[in-house]
Formats: sequence, structure tokens, C-alpha cells
Amino acid sequence: MRNEAVNRVKLVFTLFDADGNGVLESDDFDLMSSRVAAAVPGADEAPKQAMRAGFTRYWDTLAGELDTDQDGRITYDEYQACVLSPERFSGAIDQFAAGFARLGDLDGSGSVTRPVFTGMLRGVGFDLPNIQALFEALRPDDADRIGVDAWETEIRNFYAPDKAGIPADLLAAAPAS
Repeated sequence: MRNEAVNRVKLVFTLFDADGNGVLESDDFDLMSSRVAAAVPGADEAPKQAMRAGFTRYWDTLAGELDTDQDGRITYDEYQACVLSPERFSGAIDQFAAGFARLGDLDGSGSVTRPVFTGMLRGVGFDLPNIQALFEALRPDDADRIGVDAWETEIRNFYAPDKAGIPADLLAAAPAS
């Protein structure tokens, strides 16, 4: 696994541990999806439900693959051991990426504004300078919007163990000041 992927895994585990208790649980994913939904108050209910379904499937996949003692908790060691196994998680990641990215397309134009993008990623817990760096790397248009498809692809790339030097690495970099 590439160093960049390991850095992304560490960050994602920390962010998904939304209640900060050191393990991942179903409630963490509910809390995270609620924070993201709250960050996009103008979104219709159907995209919010699709985003929540992506979070739920991600948790269900983790629990099904990793929670061998069925205690409803995933430790970092369990998470790191196989979360970046594309053959085990690609379906969950695809649904998660689509639901998350498309939630930000409030007007159906196929693009996401900087404020919505920023709000959603702040809802996840990413640092503002990193969010801004990623937005710029995704090449906003003259109206300061990025394409939903580009963002969805970058979310998938973020979870890919063989990817390095990708824009999404900016989310896991030490925050720029």
C-alpha cells in the first residue's frame, strides 16, 4: 500500500470516528451523515437519503467484513487491515462517492459551488485549508464551481490503495496555513 494511501486511511478513520471514542460504530456513520446533511440545508430530501444510504452501506460493509466478533465496533487495526481492498469495498465506495458528491449539486447543473463543497467537507471534519486546496485542484470554472463527476471520481481515488499524487491527497496533507 502506498504511503499516501496509508495517510488517507489514518485520516478517514479519525474522521469517521465521529464521537471520538477510538473505534468505529454505526452511530458514528449516522452522526457523520447528519452533519453533512446539515451542511447542505438547501438539498432536496432524495439526495440527502442517497448520501445517508452511502454512509450506511459503507458501515454495513465494514461491519460485515471486519467485525468478526460482532461487537458492533471496528478498531483502527481492523480498519487498516483491509479497508483499502478494492475487491471488498468497491461497491460501497462507489455508492458512497455518488451519494456524497451528488448531494452538493443543488440545482441539478452537474456542478457544486465552493460554499457547498466547503460546508460538506467541513461537516465531515476536514481542515479548511485542505478543503480549499482540493477545490482549487479540481479546477473550478469561472463561476467557482466544480464538476460533480470530477468530485465523485476524486472521492473514489481517495480510497484507492494504488493512487498517489492525486488531488485528494491534499485532504490528508498537513494543513496549510
